[in-house]
Amino acid sequence: MRETDDQHSLTLAQITERLNDCGVNADRKTLYTDFEELRHYGLDIIKVQAQRNFYYHIGNREFELPELKLLVDSVQAAKFITGKKSNKLIRKLESLTSKYEARKLQRQVFITGRVKTVNESIYFNVDKIHEAIGSDCQIQFKYYRWNVKKEMELRKGGAWYEVSPWGLMWDDENYYLVGYDGEERKIKHYRVDKMLKIELLDKKRKGKEKFKEFDMPRYTKSLFGVYGGEECRITLEAENEMVGVLIDRFGKEISISPVDEGHFRTTVNVAVSSQFLGWIMALGNGVKIVAPEAVVNRMKEEIRLLSEMYNSGD
Repeated sequence: MRETDDQHSLTLAQITERLNDCGVNADRKTLYTDFEELRHYGLDIIKVQAQRNFYYHIGNREFELPELKLLVDSVQAAKFITGKKSNKLIRKLESLTSKYEARKLQRQVFITGRVKTVNESIYFNVDKIHEAIGSDCQIQFKYYRWNVKKEMELRKGGAWYEVSPWGLMWDDENYYLVGYDGEERKIKHYRVDKMLKIELLDKKRKGKEKFKEFDMPRYTKSLFGVYGGEECRITLEAENEMVGVLIDRFGKEISISPVDEGHFRTTVNVAVSSQFLGWIMALGNGVKIVAPEAVVNRMKEEIRLLSEMYNSGD
C-alpha cells in the first residue's frame, strides 16, 4: 500500500526482502496464497509481467489521488482547524496512498501563513456537540472574542451560554453550531472554534417545534458572513448580466421576472445586516434593493453614514 501504485511495482523477491526486514519469513508459495486471500478480501493486487519478471502493485484504492487532493484542499481552507491539526490530518490523508503519490499531496500543502483558529480543542468541541445532539440534551459553554490587544476576551463577562444544539453548518470556511436560545426563544448560531469549556447538561433540549419548521439550507443562504439580522423578503432589481451572481448566492430556485430588455427582478429571503448591505454596494449599480421600503431606507442611511465618514476630513 505504501510502496506501490500504478507507476511503481515490486517483485516477489523485493516483497520477501521487505517482509524479512519486518521480521516476517515468507516464501514464494506463501505469498501467492496471501495475495489470493487479500484479493478475496477486496485488495486490488495487480500482477504485470515484464520480460522474465513479475511485478506486483496496488491498483484501485479506497481514495483516488484527485479525491485526496480535494480533501487536502478542504483541510487547508478550513479556518476552524488549527495549523497543527491541519498538518496532522494531512499526514493521515497521505497515509491513504503510496509514498510516491503522497509527495504530490505534499507539494500542494501551504498551511503556514493561512488564517487559522488558535483553539486546539476544536475536535473536542465538535465531538461534544454531536454527543449532545445524540443525547437530546442542552450544553453550556463560554464564548470569546478578540480584543484590540489581540487577547481572548470572554463575552457576557464570562457568563455561561446555555443552548440547545440542533445542528452544525459550514459557512465562509468556518464551522457553526446552530442552536436554540431558550431565554430569547429563537434560533442562533455560534462559531465552534470560539466556544470554550463545552459541557453537557442534564436538561432536555428545547426548541423542537421551532426546528420542525427550520430550513437549514435556506437559513444558510439568507446569512451573509454568518452575521445575524432580521430575516425578511427582499426584492432586488438587477441588470441581466448579474443573474449568475444572484444564482450563485441564492440558488437556481430564485424567481426571475423581466422588467425590460436589460433588467429583471427577483425576491429572496435575507437576514438583513450591514454585511448584506455591503455586499449589495460591492455589486455597484448592477443590483438595487427596491423593496421593502424599510430596507431601502436602511440602505440609504448606510450610504449617508459612509459618505459622511469619508467626507469628514475635507
